[in-house]
Amino acid sequence: MISYITGTIRSLTREPGRAVIIAGGVGYEISLPTYVYQSLADDGIREGSDVELEIYYHVTDRQPKPMLVGFRHRSEKQFFEQLIQVEGIGPAKAAAALVFPVSTIASAIETEDLASLQRLPGIGSRAAQKIVATLRGKVAATALLQDTGISEQGQFRPTSDVRSEAIEALVTLGYRPTEAQDKVDGVIRRTPEAADDLQDLMREVFKAQISTQD
Repeated sequence: MISYITGTIRSLTREPGRAVIIAGGVGYEISLPTYVYQSLADDGIREGSDVELEIYYHVTDRQPKPMLVGFRHRSEKQFFEQLIQVEGIGPAKAAAALVFPVSTIASAIETEDLASLQRLPGIGSRAAQKIVATLRGKVAATALLQDTGISEQGQFRPTSDVRSEAIEALVTLGYRPTEAQDKVDGVIRRTPEAADDLQDLMREVFKAQISTQD
């Protein structure tokens, strides 16, 4: 199984998003979600450039031809793996749907923004509802990527004030400042060990919100 590749781009196309990468004398055809292609283009990566990609490898009895989907960060690949767990959304459909950064899509899931999810190619009303029902509360950390940033290795950058970052992130997701502060402080009182890690803190915030709605 292939999970990572580094090599030289032999060809690169936008529609469909696809790259052929030469690694070790072998050419690998890799599907690229639209936002991944755009990220490469924005960084000036083109034919002849060296590139590193995280790879999702898919092959089944029904689809014996391997499908490789490329991502620039592990966090993006992890979100993709969560998305294909939704009923009716396989790797090909998920790859075609990712026309926005995963943080944007995750934010729409966490805020139940069905209208935004239906803007994704191939995602209708029913599929958007299934995505929210399956993933809401599970992709909060991904929703924060655009706010906290990610390193070249796809890890969160350290923050100087986890509480403030969490409040700011909730406000970005649409919460009122006072509401965001109450939710974060409530989690810190109940789970003080989560106060030192932004991902843990946000996970607990969304878990608490879901439990109050049940």
